[in-house]
Amino acid sequence: MGKATGSSRRQVVVVVAAGAALAAWQRSAAQLSGNPAAMQAAVAAFTGGRTPSSGRVELDIAPLVENGNTVPVSVRVDSAMTAADHVRRIAIFSERNPQPEVAVFNLTLLSGRAEVATRMRLATSQRVLALAELQDGSYWQRSVDVVVTLAACVEGG
Repeated sequence: MGKATGSSRRQVVVVVAAGAALAAWQRSAAQLSGNPAAMQAAVAAFTGGRTPSSGRVELDIAPLVENGNTVPVSVRVDSAMTAADHVRRIAIFSERNPQPEVAVFNLTLLSGRAEVATRMRLATSQRVLALAELQDGSYWQRSVDVVVTLAACVEGG
């Protein structure tokens, strides 16, 4: 009887652990879809309402982040950085942080490369977006869905 009870307890523990893991995964998946309204407004303000194209931007951020308090991120834009082809600004946005506009970098021809790197905080699992404004007035983008296991910068509402 002790053996059956021990086995039953292990089964219960396994079922409960699996249920908790499933619930956490579902919560993370739901958070990735997020409420993009604030980020869309911030992007529209950055682009002047223009629709960015996909491509030319490389966003390097881990898709799975253990701690959202300090997340390394870098952005590189395919540009010769000449008078005829250069990047004016690079911006990073986050979908579920209290402030969607994380950083804006202003570049000039003297920057040499269209590449920036920083660390950011992520409140929870979400989509991170990098945007680039080129000298011809075009906007380019790349986004990455990031799962955060330990949230950061959460504000009470």
